[in-house]
Amino acid sequence: MSRARVVVLGAGPAGATVALGLQRLGYQVCVVSEWRRFAAVEGVSQRVLDGLRQAGLLRALACAAAPSPRRVAWNGARQLLNQEFLLDRRRFDAALREDLRAAGVELIEARVRQVDSTAHGHRLSIEPGATLLADFLVEARGRQAPLAGRRWRGPETLSLLNHWQEAAGQPASAVESRADGWAWMARLADGRCYWQLTLDAASAELPGKEQLAAYCAERRGQSALARELFGAQALQPVSLYARSSTATLFHEAGGANWLRVGDAAMAVDPLSGNGIFQSLSSALQAPAVINTLLSQPQFGELALRFHQARVEHLFRRFARTGRDFYALEQRWPQQPFWRSRSGWPDSEPLHAGADFSQLRVERAPVLRGALIDEAEVVVTADQPLGIWHLQGLELAPIVRSLQQGQLDQALAALPVEHKRMVQGWLLAQGYKP
Repeated sequence: MSRARVVVLGAGPAGATVALGLQRLGYQVCVVSEWRRFAAVEGVSQRVLDGLRQAGLLRALACAAAPSPRRVAWNGARQLLNQEFLLDRRRFDAALREDLRAAGVELIEARVRQVDSTAHGHRLSIEPGATLLADFLVEARGRQAPLAGRRWRGPETLSLLNHWQEAAGQPASAVESRADGWAWMARLADGRCYWQLTLDAASAELPGKEQLAAYCAERRGQSALARELFGAQALQPVSLYARSSTATLFHEAGGANWLRVGDAAMAVDPLSGNGIFQSLSSALQAPAVINTLLSQPQFGELALRFHQARVEHLFRRFARTGRDFYALEQRWPQQPFWRSRSGWPDSEPLHAGADFSQLRVERAPVLRGALIDEAEVVVTADQPLGIWHLQGLELAPIVRSLQQGQLDQALAALPVEHKRMVQGWLLAQGYKP
């Protein structure tokens, strides 16, 4: 038997980010992961690449192809909307492992058969019969992670991923709405092609498993975008992988000696286009949360509150992003797929308008160096978790001075550039001198 202080389950972007962050803090870390079971490609934004760079995943970052235009056919209109970087997930996953090995993180490529947990630690049974002990466990196996625990689920969603090989050509991607769902498609420069159809799991009228590949080929043949993007091979049945893509949020993302990160904590609707970004967002904060739980357990409840609040905040932001894009499609409002998604998760706006009357100062958990601490933050209509610093300047004392009628004195003590920055921020919040 071997023993690791922290064991991370999963070597995707979330698991790799947590492992590297913990190792920098001096923890003994072991990552246990099996390979992805299917070939896939993802389109990501510049902020995903920025997140990979911040996490130190430079080999994984280098896997991103040059930006390519994304065609969008939605609500009867067609346009070129932004650009996205295409990631071959098998190459990307291999590069994540290279980043871990290069940093000296122990990596075990194996399937976890069973996890037995107590308040004193965790005992993992991994193939082909080995045992691993951990003081702290990080669950980062994405949507495939065991689903024990209470969770909030969005409309049940099914995605059918198809892939095949064509001749090399110009990389491109596209998304289009259909009466019963939507399809995302991409081709890489080496001719690998991907097409994914996303449907409502409850209302989709699908044939049996043996006919699914032919069904998808027929659906591609009905798409003008697919005929433009792909060659004749797209009209034939090809390799297919079916998976759930239901949005999921766990009500409890951590405990005294365990933490969920990435898709294992919350998995968003793929239409939001933020899967890897949200994984990185929750994982970048996790090392400080874990460090607090292990080194300063008296602040453990504060650290868990910090992690849970940010996981839930991200989930709702991404869910509302998807909702608003679904709502733009007006041709089939009574179809079950569109009816259930254009109003979920709620009717709250994605971004709340500025409202100076809602500004208030509260004590809340904050990230201070490599630990979670508590400080006074300024809560706004659009930032319910609160803002601690504005480019290094604490905001709470400024807002308190304003509320006490002493803003001029507080601003007079600041350098000119800070004074202008604070004045601009207050005006953006609806403040009227």
